[in-house]
Amino acid sequence: MTGEQRSVAASLQVGGEDDELEQRLDEELTAFNTAAVGGVTTEPLSVRVTDETGDLIGGLTAWTWGSLACVDMLWVRADQRHAGWGGRLMRAAEEEAVRRGCTDMVVSTYSFQAPGFYPRLGFRERARVEGVPGGHQDVYFHKRLNTAEL
Repeated sequence: MTGEQRSVAASLQVGGEDDELEQRLDEELTAFNTAAVGGVTTEPLSVRVTDETGDLIGGLTAWTWGSLACVDMLWVRADQRHAGWGGRLMRAAEEEAVRRGCTDMVVSTYSFQAPGFYPRLGFRERARVEGVPGGHQDVYFHKRLNTAEL
């Protein structure tokens, strides 16, 4: 035996959105990743800011996984951009990540979004990936969280 698995008869299907598939892949990969890192699981993290009427001003979604925090999405309403909400959302996420034991945070943004924002918060650019529509790039950032500062 060479160690190769024998292929089974199967059907390959290509389509659009598939919630069932996405859920199953998330479950399978989460189980695989959890086993690979000694049982450490991912935990969701969110931060939201609302105005006095309850309307959303902005928000952030992320996850933590052991010592790593990853920001998935950060958005601030157009009329509130440049009012400091992005930085406050990120600082709140960093503080929660540190509280959870994280030492590192990563985030990516497109070159037409906010690549100048993250370095002002202490993030260092680590990579740029070409191929984003319109000739843009996906820009990846990393920050070592200083637990003494937060």
